[in-house]
Amino acid sequence: MADENGSPVIIIKKVKKGEGHHGGAWKVAYADFVTAMMALFIVLWVLSQDDATKEAVSRYFKDPIGFSAMGKNILPGVSKLNEADGTAEAMRELEKENLKNMGDKILAEMSSNPEFKEMMDQIEIEFIDEGMRIEIIDSADNIFFEIGTAFLKPSAQVLLRKMGDQFARLPNKIIIEGHTDARPFLNKGSAYSNFALSSERANSARQALVSGQLTEEHIEEVRGYADRKLKDKTEPYSVVNRRISIIVKYSK
Repeated sequence: MADENGSPVIIIKKVKKGEGHHGGAWKVAYADFVTAMMALFIVLWVLSQDDATKEAVSRYFKDPIGFSAMGKNILPGVSKLNEADGTAEAMRELEKENLKNMGDKILAEMSSNPEFKEMMDQIEIEFIDEGMRIEIIDSADNIFFEIGTAFLKPSAQVLLRKMGDQFARLPNKIIIEGHTDARPFLNKGSAYSNFALSSERANSARQALVSGQLTEEHIEEVRGYADRKLKDKTEPYSVVNRRISIIVKYSK
């Protein structure tokens, strides 16, 4: 084709091409970013949890197959591990069994020793929310403290020292409580009360416990309750209200 002057006409056709895509690299980078953020949030969540949760998470990553086989759920929603999933109960029951074995060993040692055989009826062991409680209770025929004082009798000192040797084998903390009956304390004047007497008796028990292998670091509290926690509430003056309670706390 030529124009009016005879010159050839050159036609240039421009083909409009699509913009195309930029490849999938950005998707990979975005996925890595989201994964990193998720990992960060999980780490922050774990750091904010208690020791039981951290231990459960650690056991999961060490052996996920074995952990799953146990039917444990370490992430109940967004809350911390609770006892409903079984992990806390399992740990508590295991520790409770260890404490019970120790209590049975103490009772067995006492029953085999003629020096303590007569005291067997005055020792009671039970489990409470804090841990295992061992109560050493006065009787009409056998008392552990001199009347109206915080001085332990020799046999009671030996008994408590042997108990302390057993407690020393465990990492658990110890709480010692002193209790009196409801009779008012009058011998030492109005400034001295059953609160003071119960506290001093609890402290005397502490001194006997740590006279052997048990260290002071095991002792968490020494409490004096006077007659505020009577064992026999129907008989405030009953001899069974005069007692020392030793609580071996659960570790968690």
